Amino acid sequence: MLRAEARAASTVAPGDFLHLVETVVAQVTDGARPDAVGIGLPGLVDDTGTLRFSPHLPDLVGLPVGAALAAAHPRSWVGNDATAAAWAEHRLGAAAGATDSLTVTLGTGIGGGIVAGGRLLEGARRFAGEFGHVVVDPHGQLCPCGKQGCWERYASGSGLGLLGREAAVAGRAPRVVEAAGGDPEAVRGEHVTVAAAAGDPDALAVVDRFAWWLALGLANLANVFDPEVIVLGGGVIVAGEVLLPPVRAAFAELVEAAGARSVRIVGAALGERAGAVGAASLAAAPGH
Repeated sequence: MLRAEARAASTVAPGDFLHLVETVVAQVTDGARPDAVGIGLPGLVDDTGTLRFSPHLPDLVGLPVGAALAAAHPRSWVGNDATAAAWAEHRLGAAAGATDSLTVTLGTGIGGGIVAGGRLLEGARRFAGEFGHVVVDPHGQLCPCGKQGCWERYASGSGLGLLGREAAVAGRAPRVVEAAGGDPEAVRGEHVTVAAAAGDPDALAVVDRFAWWLALGLANLANVFDPEVIVLGGGVIVAGEVLLPPVRAAFAELVEAAGARSVRIVGAALGERAGAVGAASLAAAPGH
């Protein structure tokens, strides 16, 4: 199994990518031939396993990863990394036992996956789950995708950092600035969560604002998909004890249907391994 990470793959030329895959597979299996190989990529991956759009891996756009991988490994799967994570959480993680669930991954951007009726919902072109690029403010922050006001500009790890820097530059978050080494422009999301976990009121105010933006998108998704549970994953969720209560409170106010207020919002169970576990599972058992 392999989940391609943006930090590792962004420096690899397209012609070298499949060699990298085989190198990792050999390391994971100690040289033995694997039963199946799954790859999760950050971006839009079509039904041929070709990466069609990715702000984080532009050099790999257009590379037919799926076809090349299938030639070497007949049992294989190539798709979106957050979609794979959603399947893993449904099968083995925080959404196990639920028939309808959403997984939202909060990292540099926002990814996601949908399980409906116990099946992975990927859409006509396998592009479903791009939650981060739903526009919540058409006159808002410019997104790397080229649009303005995408949800991930406000509710991802990068969004939390942005809100923290705004507060720091305005002089409202001295403890956060201290955590960032004294430079307001160096504030990142983790500096906010560290200060918030220590009870700093300024940091907690930033977290509350961030939680509202996150809950806004979750409420919109719940209005459309009516899930039993929403799983929050990615690096931001390590601040779960600080973040989850205000998200749940804001969600209850923002979601339309009264019954939808009973939607469980929980932290992911599988952590950073969710994408790898899901990709491997999908490769080993196609026809999900």
